[in-house]
Amino acid sequence: MVEPVTDLDAVRVRSNLERIRERAGAEIEILAATKYVRDEDMGALAEAGIELVGENRLQDLEAKRERWGGRFTWDFIGNLQSRKVKRILPLVRLVHSVASDSVLEQLGKHSNPETEVLIEVNLSGEEEKGGVDPGELDGFIERCPVRISGLMTMPPFTQNSEDSRPYFARLAELARDRGLERLSMGTSQDWEVAVEEGATIVRLGSVLWA
Repeated sequence: MVEPVTDLDAVRVRSNLERIRERAGAEIEILAATKYVRDEDMGALAEAGIELVGENRLQDLEAKRERWGGRFTWDFIGNLQSRKVKRILPLVRLVHSVASDSVLEQLGKHSNPETEVLIEVNLSGEEEKGGVDPGELDGFIERCPVRISGLMTMPPFTQNSEDSRPYFARLAELARDRGLERLSMGTSQDWEVAVEEGATIVRLGSVLWA
């Protein structure tokens, strides 16, 4: 079990953030994945210059947003359960993980004209991973009742970042062929490869606070 991040140092996080921004380029959005950051430590991220954060769980999103509200822009990056769509949508700029018809149904009921989502694509074929099969992507896009601005994927975990490259390249191809601009891909272990393959958002954790 992953333990919560402790002893967050704003100076160290700022240094890491500046280094990543320099290497990624100003046009890349750096999202701090705060699943393991405690509510009371979010202030250190704000002090460090983090602007965009992503939460995996509704309960954590509600608690942190209530306390820190306008200090950050909030995205939802976790597994999206249809019964929670109604509560999540008003709290976030962007949902990264739309991947089921039950979620599409709830988006149709609870969205507004500003609602914007990414479709999660399962490129690895791993059953434990969420996401739409690439062969079913076009039909899923047609059924989506809200604006789709891009795609997201999670390749298989690897210690070698180059192993992720084919998955990132494939996602970029799928997005390009469909005129979708956003690509949410790349985490702490492979973000540089993701950027090389066209990521517009990288979802980072340990590389920011280590």
